[in-house]
Amino acid sequence: MAIRTFGTMAVDWEQRIDFDRLRRERLARVKDLLEKSEMGSVLCFDMNNVRYITATHIGTWAQDKISRFTLLPQKDEPILWDFGSAARHHQQNCPWLGERSRAGIPLMRGAMTPEMGRAEDVAKKIRVELEKRGLHKEPVGVDVVEPPVLFALQKEGLTIVDGQQLLSDAREIKTQDEISLLTHSAAMVDAAYHELYQAMRPGLRENEAVGLVAKVLYDLGSEYVEGVNAISGERCSPHP
Repeated sequence: MAIRTFGTMAVDWEQRIDFDRLRRERLARVKDLLEKSEMGSVLCFDMNNVRYITATHIGTWAQDKISRFTLLPQKDEPILWDFGSAARHHQQNCPWLGERSRAGIPLMRGAMTPEMGRAEDVAKKIRVELEKRGLHKEPVGVDVVEPPVLFALQKEGLTIVDGQQLLSDAREIKTQDEISLLTHSAAMVDAAYHELYQAMRPGLRENEAVGLVAKVLYDLGSEYVEGVNAISGERCSPHP
């Protein structure tokens, strides 16, 4: 059966991409793998994993900042810590999360100095939540972490293990709505490169080609444009 394609907007008269189902199925996959693992909880700082578990987002500017984190305990719901204003935003606009969206930030890749005590604050927050559930003696899976936060978690008596593979395993098999979104994204890329083909002419600069593709993608609703690779002339070989 061919993969179905839909329009660019949601409508009331046709079942298209179901974002409620997308959120439920993503979280269910992680919960299922967590229950089958040796871990009592999984703690995520990678923004993509945080989004996968909590279905929250604060913009791609935070992609490499390690500025937010979420804890998913065994047989429970995820807790998210974010910037204070963002935490409030999630409370108001993400009913699936509600009061489990809280204020709290880690080190942001060293932007917070040791004297601020952010690493210790993160570790204490995690230990408190695990103690409430009787999980503080169980291994805690972590995806990516800054060393001061890792040391602070260990100082709180928590056993830290690799949680990155669990999230990779969860995200490896796509849900039906993820497949629909990937199909939609591919169609947007087709449109962008069609526009590029139309614009190609002698003297067109690489940066103009990249700018055109990026503009078309953003105009079509893209959230994040990455990897528009324009290489011409003698620099094509070897490929940089």
